[in-house]
This record gives sequence, structure tokens and C-alpha cells, in this order.
Amino acid sequence: MQAKLSFSQYAVIGTMLFGLFFGAGNLIFPMQLGQLAGTNFWLALVGFLVTAIGLPFLGILAIGLSGSTGLRDLASRVHPLFGVVFAMALYLTIGPFFAIPRTATVPFVVGFEPFLAPEQVTLYLALFSFVFFAIVYYFSLNPAKIMDIIGKYLTPAFLMFLFVLIAISVFKPMGAFEAPQGMYINEAFVTGFKEGYNTMDALASLAFGIIVIHAIQRAGVTDKKEIAKATWKAGSFAMILMAVIYGLITYMGASSIQAVGTFDNGGLIFAAVAEHYFGSFGAVLLAFIIVLACLKTSIGLITACSEFFHDVFPKVPYKAFVFALCVVSFAIANVGLTNIITFAVPVLMFLYPLAIVLILVALCSPLFQHKQSVYVGAMTVTFFISVIDGYNALKASVSGVDVGLFNTIAQFYANVLPLYSIGLGWIVPAIIGAVIGYIVGRK
Repeated sequence: MQAKLSFSQYAVIGTMLFGLFFGAGNLIFPMQLGQLAGTNFWLALVGFLVTAIGLPFLGILAIGLSGSTGLRDLASRVHPLFGVVFAMALYLTIGPFFAIPRTATVPFVVGFEPFLAPEQVTLYLALFSFVFFAIVYYFSLNPAKIMDIIGKYLTPAFLMFLFVLIAISVFKPMGAFEAPQGMYINEAFVTGFKEGYNTMDALASLAFGIIVIHAIQRAGVTDKKEIAKATWKAGSFAMILMAVIYGLITYMGASSIQAVGTFDNGGLIFAAVAEHYFGSFGAVLLAFIIVLACLKTSIGLITACSEFFHDVFPKVPYKAFVFALCVVSFAIANVGLTNIITFAVPVLMFLYPLAIVLILVALCSPLFQHKQSVYVGAMTVTFFISVIDGYNALKASVSGVDVGLFNTIAQFYANVLPLYSIGLGWIVPAIIGAVIGYIVGRK
């Protein structure tokens, strides 16, 4: 068996990883960020890249460097029960409840809905999502071929279409940057940081990490240290590629207002930019871009989720989970993109702090001799903060949500926790919890 990979193998695995991450949400969120950030473009972009690039990269490394066999194994360092529950919650979030249905609704809303009468939308969404998930089901049946399918074919095709639009926007700019809007006026970095949550990539990295490791092992690398090095190199390739594209898309959004005006979401901005440059052909080009982006991401998510649930429930065949997840995703996709996004935000605000702390503690694990008490201390404190973060987001998203006890706790947190007002109140408590866990572990 070979001990190291060639550059071309690193590139294929890195391209596969990029393809797994980079879906429609990764196109529309930086586009809108650019419009809203305006002249604060760079500060907002840096904040966005921390959560949309930095955290996913750390998540991949946490799986690769820790020697874990997957998210469940890594989370079980807190407690075996926590490992199962947290992993199931994360896979359901990036899977059939939110992320996978979004991969069908976003391309439909952006690429097809503008050409339909309102009364036709429901029927055609059902037809589109049925065909979409039928294709995803077919390609997800053989997970061993996912590197070839995504790394060699779908991602290059997607990049070819995307760069046509990006290149012309760079060489023929639409206009100058406008003044920043809303939270981007005074809190551009933090707002961009939290906007990166919407990509769900830090959560997905904990699931995709094991796919990368399996791809490296199938290439002939079996030594743990060499697997870790290969993970680092392949991950670096993917993240650099993503950072470049994020920057170009954000620039395109920031320079677009004079030419196309403002819109409620990045998908509509993308559609307007494509039409501005290419007319009706732009709509066709955009449809290809969005469908390819979502198709490859959906295949990766279905594969990762099916492998996880088959591992938890080994008596149920992998193919049965692929079918079930496609059916559930199809059903939820038909409730509409707006409803999916509305209910996803509270869940993300709850899960993201837990995922970030788990990633950071796992990476620092050799410094405290992998003591379980450190994991327990950091994650327990973070859980109590993130529950209220999720509640606050739910209260803001859904009318009628009002729990007196949670309101009291939220006010207490706001009074005593540093950075709580900007959604980062979990940072200091997590550090304190880890320190306490280390002291308890030594004693």
C-alpha cells in the first residue's frame, strides 16, 4: 500500500470536499452579504470566512487529527449517550430536516419559479423536487463512487458555469460599492461571522470528515499520521478554492446595487445579475449553476447521513436509509423555502456553539491528555448557553413563542456574559468550563 498521495490525488479529494460543501446556500449568502456590507465589504467578508471557511476546515481536521471514526466517536468523548444524541441531531439538521430539502427548493425558487404563474408553483415544485431527489437517490446508492462523481465530474462542471458569470462581473463591473446597511454599518465583522452560520458548513464538516478519510484510505494510505497529513493538505486545497470564490461572489454582490437594485435574498440578486449580463440566457446559465451546486451537495449529504444511520442501526440496510432520507427530504422541500429557513435558524443557533466548542476542544485534546472531564466541562456550560440562543432565535422567527423562565434566563445572560449581545456569549463560559474540567480531572 502506498504511504503518500500524489498531488493529483490531493487535488481530486480536495475538489470532492469543495463539491460536498459548496451548495446553493454558499452562492446566495455571500451575494447578499456583499450588497448589505457595501463599503464595509472586506470586514464583513473576513467575518464570514471565519465561520464559512475556518470552522469547516477545523472540523475536517478535528476528525482527521483526532483519529476518530466519525462524529459519533468524537462526540462520545463527552459521553457515549451524548455522542449518539448530538450526532443524530446534527445529521438530521444537515440532512432531511433542513439542508437537504433546501438543496431542492433553492434552485427551483431561483432558477424556475420566476417563469411560473403563482398558481403553478406548488405543482411544479413537486415535480422538480421529485426528479431532483430521484437523481440524488440514484447517485447515492454507491458511496464508494462519490469521489469520482463529485470530484471529477459535477464540481468541475459547476465551476465552469460559475466562473463564466464571475469573470464577466470582474472584467465588466456593474458599479461602485454603496454605503453599508443595517448591522453592517457598525458590526460588519460580527454580522458576517454569524451570516456564515447559514451555510451549515461547520456542522457538515463533522459529517464530511469521515468521507474524506475513507477517500484517502481507498487511495492506499492507512497510517494514521499520513491520513492526518493528507486530510490537512486536501482540506487546505478545498478551503482556498472556497475562499477565492466567496470573495469574488461577495464582490459581485457589493458592486451590483447600481445596476440591479436591492433584493430580499441572495438568490434573487444572483438571478438579477445573471439577467443583467446575459439577458434571458443568463436565467438558463443560473439554473445550470444552481442545480449543479445543489445536486452535488445533496448527494454528499444523503451519503453521509445514510452511512451514519446505518452505523447506528446496522440491521437496516444502507440503501433503505438512502430511500427514506430522499422521501423525507422531498416531503419537507414542498413546504417551501421560506418555512425551511425560518425554522432552521433557531436550530443552528443552538447547535453551532456546541459544534464549535467540540471542534476546538478536540483539536486541543493532546494538551490536556484527552481528559474526558475537559470535554464534559466545556460542552455542559456551552449547552446551557446555546439553549437560550436557540430560544431567542425561535422567538424572533416565530410569533407567539414566549416562555417566562427562558426570558428570565436570557436577561440574566445578557447582564453577566461578555459578548452575549452579539451572539457569542458562549465563548467565555466554554473556556471556564474547560478549565474547571481540567482541574477536576487532575484531582
